[in-house]
Amino acid sequence: MKVMSGVFLLMCMPLAAANSDKAYPKEKIAEFVVEKLDVTSIPSAIGPKQVRGKKTFGDYGYATLKLDDKEAIVETQQGHSQITISVLEENKSGIYVCLSGRGQKQSSSQVQRVFLLKMKNGDGLLKGRESWKEFDSCPVIGGADNDSAGDAYGGG
Repeated sequence: MKVMSGVFLLMCMPLAAANSDKAYPKEKIAEFVVEKLDVTSIPSAIGPKQVRGKKTFGDYGYATLKLDDKEAIVETQQGHSQITISVLEENKSGIYVCLSGRGQKQSSSQVQRVFLLKMKNGDGLLKGRESWKEFDSCPVIGGADNDSAGDAYGGG
């Protein structure tokens, strides 16, 4: 019995190791982010108001207005909310993006922040946290800081 369980564990180890190192694409990164970003992990000052059962831009009815390798612009069908996603850096620890947008209300001010996006669980979605890392191309603009919390993988 011990031999069988040992063989089973050895057979499963390569799969477990492969799953622990999330592979981020080297091309079409912005498209990957648009498809895989869990928008509930970004502050409501930039993203949509959370609705139960909805997680991605597609779930919320966002359409892609512009898409290239490093930048995407998504907008609600009514045009009330537009979000620009600029890929700043991509490495094995995640994808740094600049998210900028205007809230759902027309009177909302522009908000811009750097986020580190990582795949953290088995649902295949990217979770975002505001990053401590700064990029000259993405200065912090507007918004309140109480909507996103720092954490061990890039927040703070």
